[in-house]
Amino acid sequence: MNESFKRGAREGFKLMLPMSVGLVPWAIVTGVAMRSIGLSAVESMGMNLIVYAGTAQLGTLPLIAAGAPLWLIFVTALVLNLRFIIFSAAIAPAFHGQGWARRIASSYLLVDGIFILCSERLFRSDDPHWRWGFYVVPAIWCWLVWQTGALVGVLGAGAIPKDWSLEFMTTIALMVMLAPMAKERTMLVAAAAGGLGAVALRGLPLKLGVIAGIAVGIAAGFAAEHWSGKRGRS
Repeated sequence: MNESFKRGAREGFKLMLPMSVGLVPWAIVTGVAMRSIGLSAVESMGMNLIVYAGTAQLGTLPLIAAGAPLWLIFVTALVLNLRFIIFSAAIAPAFHGQGWARRIASSYLLVDGIFILCSERLFRSDDPHWRWGFYVVPAIWCWLVWQTGALVGVLGAGAIPKDWSLEFMTTIALMVMLAPMAKERTMLVAAAAGGLGAVALRGLPLKLGVIAGIAVGIAAGFAAEHWSGKRGRS
């Protein structure tokens, strides 16, 4: 194994290890939620392996439980994962020269925490072996933590009292990962508008409040960026 790969893998793993702890409660809650809507253990883990996106999984589970149309479930998952288009475009240059197999594996393994912690540092090295090790090892570690945590939730769902409201653990885990990204005024405006919009529109039918909230956040972000640009030019 290439020494540069090993060095990058060690650095990436050490960097990701503390944040990956936050994935455990989130994964367990997701496992419990999948069982709570009537999915079998095999179906739950199948969804967890194929989708591998906690936000999209938790966002679409109420729709599946309510018997919503397939197109709505698909659109909801797509909208909830829109951010990965931006993430992928931002880090794509770091995989220049890599084969298609590695690029496809990279896209499947990309999660919020990996992007937040690794994206900037990936470009500090010109060594493709170091970059690959720095990305793929912590990404695989996160995948293992997520799958293990979800399996615990799936198998232990029956032992957790139904009146225990554990959804807040997912919200906390997301906030811990995403709050550091809101460093600029534009991002803060988009996050605040999106959150307030989702709360204000939560009464929309077919759980469309989440999609509407995301649309409000994107519109507010674009508006804030536009106004910021105009002020900078004046």
